[in-house]
Amino acid sequence: MTDKSEDTNRTQAQAHSVHKTCPHCGHRLSPWQQVLLSVDRALVCKNCWYRIILDIDEDRGKAPPSPDKE
Repeated sequence: MTDKSEDTNRTQAQAHSVHKTCPHCGHRLSPWQQVLLSVDRALVCKNCWYRIILDIDEDRGKAPPSPDKE
């Protein structure tokens, strides 16, 4: 059971480390930009004007939708 929690912590740490710099120019994002990127999952780098869009699957880990009853 601890293996899953360790994997989750490791995955979350990797996800947070991705948000610290622009993937295009490598410019360090400010703490405020990091917060905006983690909430909105989209941000424009002020250094190179590259559009950073995080493609995170929110449905992963949720139960599948129930079929509509008609």
